[in-house]
Amino acid sequence: MILSDSTVGSAILPAGTPCWIELAATDDTAARAFYGELFGWEFAVNATRAREPPIQHRDPRRLADRRSVPGRPEPATGWIPHLAVTNAAATAEWTEHLGGLVTLGPVDIPDRGTVVHAIDPSGAPVVFWQLAPSWTFARLLPGTYNGIDLNTHDAARADDFYDKLFGYTSHQVGADGIDYLEWRINAEPVIYRYVLPDDQRHIHPYWTVYLQVDPYRGTDAAAGHALMLGGRVLTPPFDSPFGRVAVLADPGGAVFSIVDPSRPVDLGTGRAEVDDPYDD
Repeated sequence: MILSDSTVGSAILPAGTPCWIELAATDDTAARAFYGELFGWEFAVNATRAREPPIQHRDPRRLADRRSVPGRPEPATGWIPHLAVTNAAATAEWTEHLGGLVTLGPVDIPDRGTVVHAIDPSGAPVVFWQLAPSWTFARLLPGTYNGIDLNTHDAARADDFYDKLFGYTSHQVGADGIDYLEWRINAEPVIYRYVLPDDQRHIHPYWTVYLQVDPYRGTDAAAGHALMLGGRVLTPPFDSPFGRVAVLADPGGAVFSIVDPSRPVDLGTGRAEVDDPYDD
């Protein structure tokens, strides 16, 4: 998990750092109702930009995109990170050169920068974003971004792609045969990568975003609230070295995690949040 300032701007963000999160949702109304009630998010739609997705706001700091994508190939729903880049056009070329697939872009978005949508060589969707100077991203506050995992079947291809694209270094934190590592920039973890078990080959590679809960509310209460709102609790709240965590799914099936970082527990192992939400 990233432990730094609560709001950051483009001038201080290294390439390869998560700078935005996007939810691909099949039911826009249901997604708004669920996340609005669970985190107190408010929604604003800029009707003057037909090609730009709605933006979720909290306070006034930018939080995340929520995009409706009827007809999108599987996986139809899910959270996707945007990773900061210094040159979108060059990143698109390198993505193809390293075995990825560019599905859109580079596309210029007024006042926001340039984006490239892609599928990495391990099969996971990802967005690269050359940020505008005015960009800001709220994180490490209640209801905002706290961290993200890539869950994949092909560790070698994922590691090779992102390491070459961003110069990540890697540190294995998994225990008991679990292949789970940190991708680091300047010795600081920016993304975690987890290899899904062999018996779950039918599951498409996906990202798990961690959203922070208010410590006065707590993970247990937030998980119960999500259940009342029509979501599912895939992994009940548990303690970890990074706080108390639960793995949830929204009413559309998108998987995400919530975390209260004020309650870390030293378990003597690596990051414990690798509990698989699809483990039957």
